[in-house]
Amino acid sequence: MAIEERSNSTKDLKDREVILEVKGLKQYFPVDSHNVVKAVDDVSFQVRKGTTFGLVGESGSGKSTIGRSIIRLYDPTEGTITLSGKEVSGRLTRDKKDFLTTHMQMIFQDPMASLNPRKKVIDIVAEGLDANHLYQNRKEREEKVYKILERVGLNHEQANRYPHMFSGGQRQRIGIARAIVMQPELIIADECISALDVSIQAQVVNIMKDLQDELGLTYLFIAHDLAMVKYISDYIGVIHLGHFVEMGTKEEIFSNPVHPYTKSLLSAIPEPNPITERDRKLVVYDKNEMGVDYTKGTKHFLTPSHMVLATDAELAAWA
Repeated sequence: MAIEERSNSTKDLKDREVILEVKGLKQYFPVDSHNVVKAVDDVSFQVRKGTTFGLVGESGSGKSTIGRSIIRLYDPTEGTITLSGKEVSGRLTRDKKDFLTTHMQMIFQDPMASLNPRKKVIDIVAEGLDANHLYQNRKEREEKVYKILERVGLNHEQANRYPHMFSGGQRQRIGIARAIVMQPELIIADECISALDVSIQAQVVNIMKDLQDELGLTYLFIAHDLAMVKYISDYIGVIHLGHFVEMGTKEEIFSNPVHPYTKSLLSAIPEPNPITERDRKLVVYDKNEMGVDYTKGTKHFLTPSHMVLATDAELAAWA
């Protein structure tokens, strides 16, 4: 199945309402009484209504930690998180928890581990509806589940089956249905296609894009595959070792990459043409060898939306 690229204009994106705003997010994990792992260190960004913000980086860069901190699976060490004008960081009160469960949902990486094997699909998809009492009677509950299953390419006859009776791609569709049945303001897709075959990845991404156009959904799309992120994202943030090293619209990131880490990720994208693939040169990035210290860098805005983390000397050399 082919993937159709988005065509939103930069001007249109800038005029949209900010759904999620993250400021100075830090997520540290103590190793012992003297040492901590700085998984996320002073990250700030915005996600606008009806758009997709792609979060990319290698394994261990901190991208999944950002998603889990935003949805409060982790308690952020520092920083503020605002969703639809309401702060959801700080102490997790009952009010904040209720707000989060109805306004934010997550699609997890492993489509089998995230589904309860003892529950039927109809009950899995309706978990959020049950917890928040979002229906008047059993018939309305049933109709909501059937409708959302049809939107992700499944039929109501499959609602009474168990997760092990589905393929990996179908299970991920169930995960998508469980998230969007709540009609949330924001959906965090945490590596939601990485466990699927390449041919199935395209189907899942196209479903997500169609649902976004139909329902006005907003995504934080976390992945390590820049080629796939290009097709679904409007904005892209490149993260390395807990720091945003570059951020911008997808056109800015792909047409004018500045940070050497971004260039190294782009150089790793395979070429479909065997002739150009044979001549493709990998860009190797080693921050220690290059003497790059993220704590000394500052945010340089090349355009209002294109940011690079660098010292003045590094920016002059890279640009």
